[in-house]
Amino acid sequence: MKAVIQRINYAKLSVNGELVSQCGAGFLVLVGFTHNDDKKIVDYVVDRVCKMRLFRDENGKTNKTLKDVNGEVMVVSNFTLYANTATNRRPDFSKAAKYDVAYPLYEYALSVFRAQLGNIATGVFGEHMHIEMSNDGPVMIIVEKNNDNKAD
Repeated sequence: MKAVIQRINYAKLSVNGELVSQCGAGFLVLVGFTHNDDKKIVDYVVDRVCKMRLFRDENGKTNKTLKDVNGEVMVVSNFTLYANTATNRRPDFSKAAKYDVAYPLYEYALSVFRAQLGNIATGVFGEHMHIEMSNDGPVMIIVEKNNDNKAD
């Protein structure tokens, strides 16, 4: 599983021109899955994201978590995180999990995010989405774990 965390001021997600989801200051988290991911990996990555200290404390250091700052989160599925661009100019997406693996893991990830953070904003799995957002920083962090490596 791979998650790209972007610290944001806000995010709005629409499908076919219709606003579907939005959140205020916090994280926009893009998540992608590969073939051998499982719930244990999802638990690890979601926990890392939720406890990532990317917000400034009173000394200007990035020591605060989403919960510490009452931040919001939007979680969006993004299979293109597993694009392989090493061999061709057209990305190879063969490392991205197929629907029957990715969709249940995405739904499970959403449940783990909700268990840790409460209400969350979400994307629409498999849809062409438009995201309007304002980066804060910009700060962008990649968290990754799979059965082939130990951690990010």
